[in-house]
Amino acid sequence: METKNFKRYTITSALPYANGPLHIGHLAGAYIPADIFVRFLRLKKKDVVYVCGSDEHGAAITIKAKKEGITPQEIIDKYHTQIKDSFEKFGISFDIYHRTSSPIHHELSQEFFLNLYNKGEFIEKYSEQYYDEDFDQFLADRYIVGTCPVCGNENAYGDQCEKCGSSLNPTDLINPKSTLSGKSPVLRETKHWYLPLDKYQPWLEKWLLEGKKDILKANVYGQCSSWLKQGLQPRSMTRDLDWGIDVPLAEAKGKKLYVWLDAPIGYISATKQWAIDQGKDWEKYWKKQANSDDDACLIHFIGKDNIVFHCITFPSILNAHGDYILPENIPANEFLNLEGDKLSTSRNHAVWLHEYLDELPNKQDELRYVLTSILPETSDSEFTWKDYQARVNNELVAILGNFVNRVMVLMHKFFDGKIETGGAQLMLKDESLNDEIGRIYDELDSNVSDYRFRQALQNVIDLARLGNKYLTEKEPWKTIKSDPDAAREALHNCVVLIGHLATCMQPFLPVSAKKIFGMLNLEKDVVTFDEEMTFENGHQLGAVSLLFEKVEDDVIEKQLQKLADKKHATAQTEKQVSVAPAKPNISFDEFAGMDIRVGTILEAEKVAKTKKLMKLKIDTGIDQRTVVSGIAEYFEPENIIGKQVSILVNLEPREIKGILSQGMILMAENSDGKLTFVKPEEGFNNGSGIK
Repeated sequence: METKNFKRYTITSALPYANGPLHIGHLAGAYIPADIFVRFLRLKKKDVVYVCGSDEHGAAITIKAKKEGITPQEIIDKYHTQIKDSFEKFGISFDIYHRTSSPIHHELSQEFFLNLYNKGEFIEKYSEQYYDEDFDQFLADRYIVGTCPVCGNENAYGDQCEKCGSSLNPTDLINPKSTLSGKSPVLRETKHWYLPLDKYQPWLEKWLLEGKKDILKANVYGQCSSWLKQGLQPRSMTRDLDWGIDVPLAEAKGKKLYVWLDAPIGYISATKQWAIDQGKDWEKYWKKQANSDDDACLIHFIGKDNIVFHCITFPSILNAHGDYILPENIPANEFLNLEGDKLSTSRNHAVWLHEYLDELPNKQDELRYVLTSILPETSDSEFTWKDYQARVNNELVAILGNFVNRVMVLMHKFFDGKIETGGAQLMLKDESLNDEIGRIYDELDSNVSDYRFRQALQNVIDLARLGNKYLTEKEPWKTIKSDPDAAREALHNCVVLIGHLATCMQPFLPVSAKKIFGMLNLEKDVVTFDEEMTFENGHQLGAVSLLFEKVEDDVIEKQLQKLADKKHATAQTEKQVSVAPAKPNISFDEFAGMDIRVGTILEAEKVAKTKKLMKLKIDTGIDQRTVVSGIAEYFEPENIIGKQVSILVNLEPREIKGILSQGMILMAENSDGKLTFVKPEEGFNNGSGIK
């Protein structure tokens, strides 16, 4: 691992938006992996600070506030409190959980902006941006949705398509709509300050693609390579918003800092606040030191939707500033799905953390175990409640819990729970067992250091399997009569093994590890990796208690029914959604300028590497032309050849996925999103006008 020789570690997890609760997808993406890594570093007695906090600016906050009919401040106070409380109850071990609405964060973000501004790093330019006339305001990226020109996703945002990961500008969207009014926005001129990412591209290619080729995970490196191959463009660092951090320039009255300028600076401001609270020097964890060997190691844990911002945008800002260290690694995870479908906040298709903690109390480690077992480390993975039940019952209960319980019960039954060694300290007396434990420790270290947390968790289970195998082979319940010394030695070895097991469990199952320490009567909450696992002669073990309990069928059925009820309720709500409001009036001349004709589909094929796009060849009566249409989810190509359609033939041609589309076919869409052709009665010739 490239970070093992660093003196200090600065570990961050992506700042969650304070506009809603946490779900298991968030945990699997950025929080459980980071928490495992941080706890592991602490067990190695490393100097580490683990920071996070609520992201309380940006369009997502104001959109949520408008939906709930309250102020942005009320939104962030509500969800910051809920998120912070959920993290604490679940046991994510932040050194500080901060918030970007704090004065210290506002000040630092403005300092960053002015540093780059005074160096002449920004490009100042006027541009046309979308404006909602009904709401009389410019629209930030997330206030605009439309069809992604890359993959055809009809719900892409103005800054990014969350389906294919493409970075977008609002003007790239096909059929853009304002999320405020639901209407098509207009373009108006405004001035903003842009970060010249194209200027930084040569540096990024050297630092990122050359310097981190063998360090970054394949999924991260691949996405970065793709971005840089497309060529970077300047990105605006300011927005026309009424919520956020003020741009610290007199000429920028009413403008706010772009959330992806201020949000990652939240890692630094959180560290500053932690350092103030703890009497430490925050600069040692973030700024370059006089001796580069004394620099801290910065690692960002994120989900894949944040890769570009943490690998390209934020490093560019840090490098342009000049005083700050750059990330050593950005181990991003892919997405977690739920019961055969994507996790969806809008559809309420999620396992919410605060609900889990209420409904399944004292089962934090069970959820940590299952999610760690299926972490989407290199590809998307899936959580199901049946799998949750199987992993808890067949692994935690039957393997890990069973070993600990058997040994502790037998120690109390045969020896009253007392270690008797004849005066010497109790140490592991089986050489082969000792060698195997050492091998597992080495594998565990390697796997965690290389962010292979799923494999590292299996190392822990392997220790429990090793114990079960050893106990079964030694059979102390049989030898207790024929050879009590052999039975005592076997159980003593198992007690030491349990101590090693609990030590290795700490990053993954901290609550259960602490329970084991209690049963071993070690009188400590944490055992570091350099502590030798021994017991004094006469040591009295603590009382036995079950580590884990089986998850019964009724618990799982209740959770599955809950998801089904949510799905049904969402479907009913969507059916009750009112018809979209009428668009603004147009003149008769504007309507008359639309040339809509009857046409016939001659050829049809799906566009490669897209889900929704279909390439059509249409006879318009005027000519035969190509049209790209987002209908592939609803129709098979072979079933629509020969169909007559209505086609707008004088639409400005547009390149979509490398294909020049020369028109648009008219479709009707119902409340379920199903499409059908708007077509003439039979018998109309191609080229017939539709008026």
